[in-house]
Amino acid sequence: MLVGLIADTHDNLSNVEKAVKEFKRRGVELVLHAGDHNAPFTVAKFAELDAKLIGVLGNVDGEVEGLKRKYEEIGGELRGEFGVVKVEGIEIALLHGFHREIVEALALSGRYDVVVCGHTHQFECTKLSSGLIANPGECCGYLTGDATIALLEVPSLKVEFIKLK
Repeated sequence: MLVGLIADTHDNLSNVEKAVKEFKRRGVELVLHAGDHNAPFTVAKFAELDAKLIGVLGNVDGEVEGLKRKYEEIGGELRGEFGVVKVEGIEIALLHGFHREIVEALALSGRYDVVVCGHTHQFECTKLSSGLIANPGECCGYLTGDATIALLEVPSLKVEFIKLK
């Protein structure tokens, strides 16, 4: 199963549309958003997915009730600041990752196979003990100049980073 990973969309509607098209093209069945959507209108762009959307809040997601409503409207789930997603026996912790120490502690805990996070705007795939940290980088492309998303293959836990063009 392919799981799409996305974070730090920061209202870049054009790049969200590109990400959705890429997820559809690749046959992604689930998309995990690691926060920093910004405004609720950004979530509406995910309605075109052929996959379920599960997300968490980031540190700049201030309009929480509006984000929750948009997620509900498109059949997605916004799980607050932290979520756990089980996919084919794989436990995934989903959070924005504002505190690196927490991200690493989750990966080292042995409870989660994968910790999906964002916040740094840098893509990352790091193995710590039995846990994998996967950060898809920034979909918006504002800080690094590279708009990226990722694919997580379950159950093999292979991660592929994709630069949006």
